[in-house]
Amino acid sequence: MYISNIKLWNFRKYGSVAAIDLARPNFSLNFTTGLNVVIGENDSGKSAIIDAIKLVLKTHSYDYIRADDTDFYNRAERFRIELIFSGLEPVEAKNFTEWLAWEGSGVTAMPFLKLIYDVSRTGKRIIPTDVKAGVDDEGYQLTAEARDYLKATYLKPLRDAENELVAKKNSRISQILLGDAAFKNKDYDHELVRIFSDLNGELVKYFKGEAIEVKNAAGLRETLTPQEGKAIKQKIDSYIQSFHGQTNESNFDAVGPDIKNILEKITLSLKGELNPGLGTLNRLFMAAELLHLNKSSWTGIRLGLIEELEAHLHPQAQMQVIEALQKQEKIQLILTTHSPNLASKLKLEHLIICNNGNGFPMGAAYTKLVAEDYRFLEKFLDTTKANLFFAKGVILVEGWAEEILIPSVAKSIGINLTEKGVSVVNIGNLAFQKYASIFLRKAAPHMTIPIAVVTDSDIRAYDKVKGADGKITYTKKDGVAYAAECTAKVALLDAKSEANVKYFVAPEWTLEYTLFKSTSISATFQVSAKKVHKSKKWNADFDEYLAKKLYKKTLKKTEIAYEMANVLDKDISQVEKGVIPAKTIVINPTDATDSINYLVKAIQYAAGN
Repeated sequence: MYISNIKLWNFRKYGSVAAIDLARPNFSLNFTTGLNVVIGENDSGKSAIIDAIKLVLKTHSYDYIRADDTDFYNRAERFRIELIFSGLEPVEAKNFTEWLAWEGSGVTAMPFLKLIYDVSRTGKRIIPTDVKAGVDDEGYQLTAEARDYLKATYLKPLRDAENELVAKKNSRISQILLGDAAFKNKDYDHELVRIFSDLNGELVKYFKGEAIEVKNAAGLRETLTPQEGKAIKQKIDSYIQSFHGQTNESNFDAVGPDIKNILEKITLSLKGELNPGLGTLNRLFMAAELLHLNKSSWTGIRLGLIEELEAHLHPQAQMQVIEALQKQEKIQLILTTHSPNLASKLKLEHLIICNNGNGFPMGAAYTKLVAEDYRFLEKFLDTTKANLFFAKGVILVEGWAEEILIPSVAKSIGINLTEKGVSVVNIGNLAFQKYASIFLRKAAPHMTIPIAVVTDSDIRAYDKVKGADGKITYTKKDGVAYAAECTAKVALLDAKSEANVKYFVAPEWTLEYTLFKSTSISATFQVSAKKVHKSKKWNADFDEYLAKKLYKKTLKKTEIAYEMANVLDKDISQVEKGVIPAKTIVINPTDATDSINYLVKAIQYAAGN
C-alpha cells in the first residue's frame, strides 16, 4: 500500500478566504509508488506536504506531533487533510476492513483507504479531533491498532544522526531493532538476554571480590580475583546502611533483564571510523531506517519521509544515496530537496515540482514529454541544467555565448537575474522543446513558471557561391528578401510558444550577427570581435568578414561574449562607484527597432516584468 493522493484545505499556505468546499481542495497531489522527490524554490510548500502527512499518520519514533495555530491558513477556523492509500494487498487490507472503499467493479474492483483529518479552532483554542477513515466525507474513528499500521518513518531536516544512533533510553536504534523479526515479541527469550545475563553475573562477582574469568593480552582465559570492585561496593553499602538499615546493600547491573533494556545499550557506528563526520552518520542513520522500513512480517504502510535529503552530504555522497534510494521497490519514499545534484541524478518521473500553490508530478501521465524525451533528459539533464527546477523563471539558450552575455545585458537594463531567481540554462543544442515540455501539462492545473526560449533564426544574410574556377565568394542577399525570410522564420518558431513557454527569436542570422546589427551595442560587439580576432580584414568590410567567419564556424563566439560581458559589467560598475556620471552603453528596453530587443523581451518575461 502507498499514499496515492493528498488533498489539503486551508492548511498552511494552501488555502483561500472562501469556506471549505470538499469538491474543490486548495491543493491536490498524486504520488507514485517508490520514490517521490518534492522540489521547488523556498516557501513553495514542500515542507507543508510532509508535515500534513505527519499530522495524519504520526511516526514510528514517537515524535510529538499535534496541530497548532500556524497550521491554519491565514485566519481560517478550519483545515482539512485527506490521504488516499492505494495498492493494498490482501494482508494489508485486512487491517482496515471496516473503513475500506472500492473503486471499479466486479473482479477488477480494487480497495482503497481514505483518511480524514478535519481540525477546527475557536479563537486560539484548537478543538481536539481524531483521524477518521471511510468513503464518506465524515468517516469513522480508527482503532489504535489500525492507527499503528499507518505510522511513517520521518527524518527531519538537519537531523542529529549521532544522537539517534547512540545508546540511551528509547534510542531510535533500539526502536528500529525492536521492530525487527529478530527481536520482536522476544522480551526474555532471546540469545542476547542470556549473553547479558552472563555479563551481569560476572559484574556481581567483580563487585563482591569473587573469582572471575577474563581474557589476557594473549587471548587466553585466566581466573582473577580483583578486590577494587569489592572496596567500592563496601563504601557504597556503608552509606546505604546508614541511610536505610544494616540489611540493605547495593547491587550492580549492566542492563535490565529484557531485550528492550539490552538494545537501549547498543550504539550503531561505522567500522573503522573513529570519529565519523555528520555526513557519514547521516548515511548510517538512513541505512538503519531502511532496515526498519524493509522489515519482514509487517503488514502496515512502509513509508519514509525525509526532509532535505542532502543535509550534511557532499555532492558525491548525495549521488550515491539517491541512486540507492531509487532502487527501493517495496517502500514508498517522499523526500524534499534543494539540491540540483540530486535532481540531476533522478529519473524525471520521480520528481514533483512545487509552484504557485500546486504540486506538479513529472510522470508521463502529466507532462507533454514523450518516452524519447525522458530518455534524452536522463542523459543530458546534468547538475547545471537541473537548476531550472528551482528557478522562478528560466531562460533556455543554445550556447555559451548567450549564457555568458544575457546576465550582463539584463543588468544593463536594470534587472538582476540572480535576485529575480532566474536561471539561464545552456542546453548546448537546439532540443529546446524537450526541456520546455517539462513545464507543459496535459491538463490543468498548468505551471506558471515563465520559460523563455532564446534561439537564432539561422537565416543566412550571405550566399556562399563557388565559381567555375573553384573560388568561393560571399554575396550579400537582397535586403528585402533577407528580411522576409527572417520574419517568416521568426513567425514559425514563435508559433511553438505555448502556455508559459515563450520563444524569443533573433531577427537576424545569429546572436552575433544580431549584435552587429544592433543600434545600441554594435560598437561594443565590433571592438570585442577585433580584440579576440586580431585581423586587419575586419577593417575592409566588417559585415562580410563576420559572415565568412560564421559560415566557416571559426568565429570565437564564447570569447567575444566574454569580452562584451566584461565591458557591460565594467560600465555599470563605474556608474555605481561614481567614476562616470552615466552608462556609456545604453540599451533602451522599449526600443522595438533595436535588433537585440528580443533578448530584452526574453529577460523581462523570465524575470516576471
